[in-house]
Amino acid sequence: MKRNLLIGLAFAGTLTALGILERSLERSVSAQAKGAVMAPRFEVDPLWPKPLPNHWVLGQAIGVTVDDQDHVWMVHRDNLLGANEIAASQNPPTASCCVKAPPVLEFDPGGTVVGHWGGPAEGYDWPSSNHGITVDYKGNVWIGANVGTDAHVLKFTKAGKFLMQFGKPGQSKGSNDTENFGRPAKIFVDAKTNEAYIADGYGNKRVVVIDADTGTFTRYWGAYGNKPEDTNFGNYDPKAPPLQQFRSPVHCAELSNDGFVYVCDRPNDRIQVFKPDGTFVKEKFIETSTLGDGSVWDIAFSKDPQQKYMFLADGKNEKIYVMLRDTMEILTSFGDGGRQPGQFFAVHSIAIDSKGNLYTTETYEGRRLQKFVYKGLAPVTKLDQGTVWPSK
Repeated sequence: MKRNLLIGLAFAGTLTALGILERSLERSVSAQAKGAVMAPRFEVDPLWPKPLPNHWVLGQAIGVTVDDQDHVWMVHRDNLLGANEIAASQNPPTASCCVKAPPVLEFDPGGTVVGHWGGPAEGYDWPSSNHGITVDYKGNVWIGANVGTDAHVLKFTKAGKFLMQFGKPGQSKGSNDTENFGRPAKIFVDAKTNEAYIADGYGNKRVVVIDADTGTFTRYWGAYGNKPEDTNFGNYDPKAPPLQQFRSPVHCAELSNDGFVYVCDRPNDRIQVFKPDGTFVKEKFIETSTLGDGSVWDIAFSKDPQQKYMFLADGKNEKIYVMLRDTMEILTSFGDGGRQPGQFFAVHSIAIDSKGNLYTTETYEGRRLQKFVYKGLAPVTKLDQGTVWPSK
């Protein structure tokens, strides 16, 4: 009987200890939740955009931007669609579907196509391969050009009326040319100074700043603010010391509200930050073992005045990083490789609307536009969230 009493007391003590431990764990979890790292959360909208009209199909989707009406603009490479994809355009047609969509498409917030234009015409040199699209603060639409002899940037109205061309195809003289570009990737226009920042690009290895009205070159720089070089540095080696020049392509140059230029040095797997005069400030390396296309493709900033968060598209590892802009610390990421909604194949460009929703385009065989709905701030529970499917 004494033995049974001792066993009972021991069992009761164990239960008490377990209860204390359980309450302690609950308090710990609660404390962690209260002090958890918070980050913007997103869910893919699998029903956006709406189906394209007129049996249209997209080629490589290599640019996206959002205007002041929250209309989403994209540009794609209609000239790279194969005969089997545009059977209705063959002579004679081999099927009732499909035809290539116009290069520039405008969507309203609901995902309906409300505008379209683009392609070769008199008065300007349409790119051999268009690349990047930006609607500036005046409502002008800028398009880059990134292959072969492309050495120019085009500016149109929203209706597609040609305004200006900066640079001439076949005239690039390298990364220190002050009249032409070298297969420029993307454009950002500063409303305060009316200057355009050009990520230049796939041929050249620099950032160029021009007057957005006249096209006059005002300044340019390479990595770390150095004078750019056109030396072939060979393939990126993650074990080598950081290269003192950009590699091609220099894929984006985005100016923040507080006056810092964030540059996508794509194949070097890094973001470099500069003052507007080209003075180097700092850098951040991303997934440094990434070879080939590199990890740093495009950048968008959150819409709060301080632009607290930065969103980085990584088209090689197929994800979007959610980062603190000031420290460039990665808080979490979402996305995965695949062809279903919320997944990516070569996520190329990223943009944000006034409500904080993100839009992405995919190049190569991805060939689509996706929307990720902003769901507010939430505690970070996973560094890699994978496919952010809508919650029930």
